[in-house]
Amino acid sequence: MSAVIIDNLSLAFGKGAKQVQALDGVSLALEPGVVLGIVGESGSGKSTLGFALGRLMPDGVRPASGTVQVFGQDIWTLGDSQLRDLRNHTLRYVFQDPIATLNPTRRVGVQLAEAVNPPASDAQVIAALEEVGLPDPARVARSWPHELSGGMAQRVTIAMAFIANPRLVVADEATSALDASVRTRILDLLRARARATGATLILISHDLWAVRSYSDQVAVMYGGRIVEHGPSAEVFASPRHPYTRALLAATPGHERQGESLATIPGAASPLHGPSPGCAFAPRCTLAQAGLCDVQRPILDFPSADRSLLCHRWRDTAGDA
Repeated sequence: MSAVIIDNLSLAFGKGAKQVQALDGVSLALEPGVVLGIVGESGSGKSTLGFALGRLMPDGVRPASGTVQVFGQDIWTLGDSQLRDLRNHTLRYVFQDPIATLNPTRRVGVQLAEAVNPPASDAQVIAALEEVGLPDPARVARSWPHELSGGMAQRVTIAMAFIANPRLVVADEATSALDASVRTRILDLLRARARATGATLILISHDLWAVRSYSDQVAVMYGGRIVEHGPSAEVFASPRHPYTRALLAATPGHERQGESLATIPGAASPLHGPSPGCAFAPRCTLAQAGLCDVQRPILDFPSADRSLLCHRWRDTAGDA
């Protein structure tokens, strides 16, 4: 059974002229135990896709089309009790701001115990804090959230995520609020806990090089669609979608000595409905008038484990 199957998912917020097309026909299949990185500029739909997996959407927001299955459960058809069960046992989140995630009026140990049903015992709480590498876990359990550093608080939220032995964990920009010196340790921890428990892990991040280092697969998003998906090593070594190539070229550390950092021309504009063509066409140096701007690209498969949404990706094959 696949961990995640998303088929042609479209999702919009607002109405009329204020409508924003957050997802515009996303399709994705993910097997159990895989670490998937999702990358793209702000507004590409990364976080919305992550939230959609647990139906963490504002009241009244429903998909315009498509389905989402998490370990065989169609999340849009679940009743309230089934949805609570999914969020409590199958799917857990690690969010960007650990201090905001924790309840400031309750001690850490109490919150960790109540993160699983039935509540964890004192011994289980201590063990969970030990597993995420926190020194003196008994003291941490007695602490209030404001007494913890950002890195310690994020370790607590990771312990809260994994204490229920979930089958899927979504980490949404889980290291972006932390100091650079702490980020690597938190990413090491997330991947180690996922490997130890067999959980599928989705890392949503702006940090392309972290995704390259820690994920088995990468999905590149633009305009509410996954435009390129495949093994991380292959995608980063030989990007085929013009957006993936531009995104990598614009990432610090990619430039050669003496070179200026490349930029992507123009800016990403929010969609107010399904894109009539390729959403990246206005910024793409390979865009072909009368094709890319008016005809939606369909999934193409350069290999069995690689997919692309691009009319002209073959034109990039010789100059990676």
